[in-house]
Amino acid sequence: MIPKIDSNLTTSIIEKDMDSIVDWFDEHRQSFYTLGWSYLRNQHQMEELFYNTIVKVHKEWPRFKSKTSFETWVTSIFIQTCRELSNGRSLKVPKESEPQQELFNALDQLKENEREAMVLTYIKGISKEEGAKLLQVSVEKMKELLFSGIQSFRKVMGDRATYNGCKQYHEGYIDYLERTLDRPRKIDLEKHLYHCEECQEDLAAFQEVMVTLVNLTEKMEELHVPSGFMEKVKDRLAENEKHRQRKNKKRIRKGLVFAGVFALLMSIEVFTRVFSNLYYTWIEEDQELRTFLQKDLGESLYLEAESNGVKIKIKSAIADDVQTLVFYEIEDTEDNNQYVMDNFEGVFVENQNKIMSPEGYLGYYPPDLESDLNTKEKNVYQGKISLLPLTKENGTIKLKITKLQKLIRDSSAPNGIRAYENMEYETGEWNFEIPVTKQPSVDYDLDEEIEVEGIPVRFDKLTIAPTATVLHYAINNERPGKRIDNLNFDNLEVNNKKMKADMYGRSFVETHQVGNWFTFQRHFDPLFGEKPKEVNIQLESINLTFGDQKTIELDGSIGYPQTFEYAGSTISIDKVEVGQRTKVVISDYAIENRAYESFQYQVVTEDENEVSLMEMNSEGVLIDKNGVKYDMNESVPYEEIEQPRHFITVQSTELQSNTAGEKITPKRLEIYGYNATKYLDDVIKISLE
Repeated sequence: MIPKIDSNLTTSIIEKDMDSIVDWFDEHRQSFYTLGWSYLRNQHQMEELFYNTIVKVHKEWPRFKSKTSFETWVTSIFIQTCRELSNGRSLKVPKESEPQQELFNALDQLKENEREAMVLTYIKGISKEEGAKLLQVSVEKMKELLFSGIQSFRKVMGDRATYNGCKQYHEGYIDYLERTLDRPRKIDLEKHLYHCEECQEDLAAFQEVMVTLVNLTEKMEELHVPSGFMEKVKDRLAENEKHRQRKNKKRIRKGLVFAGVFALLMSIEVFTRVFSNLYYTWIEEDQELRTFLQKDLGESLYLEAESNGVKIKIKSAIADDVQTLVFYEIEDTEDNNQYVMDNFEGVFVENQNKIMSPEGYLGYYPPDLESDLNTKEKNVYQGKISLLPLTKENGTIKLKITKLQKLIRDSSAPNGIRAYENMEYETGEWNFEIPVTKQPSVDYDLDEEIEVEGIPVRFDKLTIAPTATVLHYAINNERPGKRIDNLNFDNLEVNNKKMKADMYGRSFVETHQVGNWFTFQRHFDPLFGEKPKEVNIQLESINLTFGDQKTIELDGSIGYPQTFEYAGSTISIDKVEVGQRTKVVISDYAIENRAYESFQYQVVTEDENEVSLMEMNSEGVLIDKNGVKYDMNESVPYEEIEQPRHFITVQSTELQSNTAGEKITPKRLEIYGYNATKYLDDVIKISLE
């Protein structure tokens, strides 16, 4: 069972701080060691598990709610730490556990929530009610997890028998075997079992699994905590505390110097806007964040959380109608690693549905590895992530981080490009409550319509927000045979100030149709509230689709390669391999002055129902505006290429037969149309006076 803790011990934890938490874990080490072993079964990781859990309990102690039992709270932290350490790692059972290896391996193959429900109930001996609290599910859901877990465990253990017990009685199996089923339902089930042979077999199989787990529990009770285990954990905690105190002393010395300067300035009454600019110049190294703070668009926060030796600081959060920018610093306190946040993986806003708009702009900001901020220290990285905009004027973002991406600097890569093929991650749990105030945005009507490549384009509105300048425009694609897929911008000039287009900004954020018009957005650098008098929009390029249809009959009797003309180019059908898997390969290497970059087609057979699988692959090259080619098989510096175009040189299609042993014979190619990019140099000038 979960170890109990009384009010006197709770008081001692408050008074003695870390020492009492360590003593408590030492007293109950056997119980927690058994639980941790069901996840990890690795001595080094077990030490890491106890160390991390003790640190978290100490750190999170001020948040402990008395309405929750202490033992439940501690065990929940312990289980979460078990998950983090076991995530993505293969589990190997040591030799001393070999008799139980098959059972451990079977548990490992279950779904995580099923495995945890079974471990807590049958190995740890926790009640279903207490286990439900730990797993944050209802008691009924806990019973469902146990039922499905036992079924899965049976299959993993090699039980190939099919048991078709009546589903309406499934929910009573576990309570019946544990003798906790209420009398009316017990009588009803036993009557049914007397007449239903399949339910008898089903229930017997369930009972066999539960006996197996009980036997495993007895073996687990023989598992002893190794000699000196807790002493190693205590030594590491003591060393970490010494390291923390040394760093605090350095900060105190710096703080005293700054406090003296601050007091001097206050005494001579220069705490004005000038001092505000100087103040943020001194305390904030990040130029972008400094600008926001100096313009009073946010505030310094200094929120910290640490997990597994990695400390995250939330420096500030800037919110408006476009997005919410969170500036952060990540420090590896134990090694020389740099980590970044990825708002698409491992970063969650737990109350997102309550305070954020699902229709907002989620920006992407790649790691800035070359800035002075991130080359100064090998174990510190400063960056930002974009979250959705707020729906309220004020709020608190409950940010939870469970995974960080490790930066791998590859000095051998061309043009300083860094390799991310083999991504590594650091897992943990960092929780923040970030107060934010939404800053106002201003909209300006543009009401300008032009034609681009003969297609109407309308500029509707300019939004000036603290974190971005947003151009709202629309495209009328009703013209047959030709449409604009994407309109690319170089910059936006407002009152003689140029703002670059966001390289990673999505153009389809606002996509919807009004009549024949499709509306879009494009994001540019922020303008910081200046009222526009004149707007100059510099176009860069346009991506077009042309509806040019063509059918090519495939005649294998005359052999391959064969050629055909399309969009002013000669295209080769290199080979057609006929079989149960049929392959068609097409190529066009003459890309100079080629009208198209790629075309859409399909391979048609006599009977489309005979094809069960179609797979398409392609090869190509990148060519920039100046005609320089880049091999796609090598490392390509995408961010440095000026207006690249991707020309497809080889396309292959594989078809697989529905029927074993039967061949698929392709009859023709049907081409629907092609794609092309055209460079633009137009400037649209719009006066707002």
